[in-house]
This record gives sequence, structure tokens and C-alpha cells, in this order.
Amino acid sequence: MSLQDDLGYTVTPANGLQRATQRFASSRPGAWLFGHTAHRLDALTLRCTGGRSTLAGIVAGIPVVTVTTTGRRSGRPRPMPLLGVPVAGDLALLGTNFGRAAMPAWYLNLIADPHATVTHRDRTVPVVARVATPAEEAEVLATAARIYPGYDRYRERITGRAIPVLVLGSASGDRAG
Repeated sequence: MSLQDDLGYTVTPANGLQRATQRFASSRPGAWLFGHTAHRLDALTLRCTGGRSTLAGIVAGIPVVTVTTTGRRSGRPRPMPLLGVPVAGDLALLGTNFGRAAMPAWYLNLIADPHATVTHRDRTVPVVARVATPAEEAEVLATAARIYPGYDRYRERITGRAIPVLVLGSASGDRAG
């Protein structure tokens, strides 16, 4: 079985109101607001719904998974709600950080220790992260833009650094080493 199957992960199209929220979220003010609040609001929504929903899923139609990394400095678990982009049965993550210049902390944590867990609704699966191949990266960027068009706007704003793409695969098929 694939990671997507193990998690019961599917992507459904956003409705009109959710697409409007996505347009705002990808604007500079929206990206600033969501970049500073989304992970906290998603964590609160996850707690209130027993792990069934995230704020991003409800208001923007964005399929979110919680990726729990190990803090590279603290060694503590660091859960982060992120958009999981389907790629060949696995899930990919894009390090856009809402279009900001800095690399996201979750990315730096996964580079330091590629072992993590991914939770979607009531299922948690151990995973290993690896850098996407060039072909996977192109596929992930195109798929991500279809799920959330804001990624294209983030990519336009990010200068001075690459946008990393990591693929998460089931730890039972540990391809990252």
C-alpha cells in the first residue's frame, strides 16, 4: 500500500468560497496573516474536531496533514500542519514558507533527521523524507499549483533561495537511508 492509502488521504476540489479564501491567503497581507497564525489555528481546530479537520481544510479546502519532525536543536517533537501534495502514492512538501525569504523550520528539521510521522485524521504513519528528483519536483510543483494556486504567487515572491521539495515515503520502505 502507498502512504496516501495508509493515511486515507484524498484531495477534493475547493468550492467557490474556499477559492476566494485561497486568493486572499496567497496575497502579501494574507500570506503574512496565515504565515503567522495558520499553524496555531490548525492545531486548535485539530484539537476541537478530534483530529478530523483543520482550519485550512475548512475555510480554504486545502488538504492538510500534520508532519511531526524532531527539532534539530531541541530534539523535541515539532508538529506542523502542512499541505501534502500527492506524488506516486507518496506525499510531497514544498518549502515555500508562505512566500517568505527564510526556509521553514520543518524543512531544516527534516534535513537534520529525515525520520518523522505524518498524521491525517485518525491515522499516523512513520515516514522518511528525501529530496525530490527533478522529475518529481516538476510534477509536485504542477500538482501543488492545481490544489492551491497560491503556490505560484509564493514562488514569484521568493528570491535568493531555492524552494525545496521533499517527498515523504512510508518508513517501512525506507528509501532515504
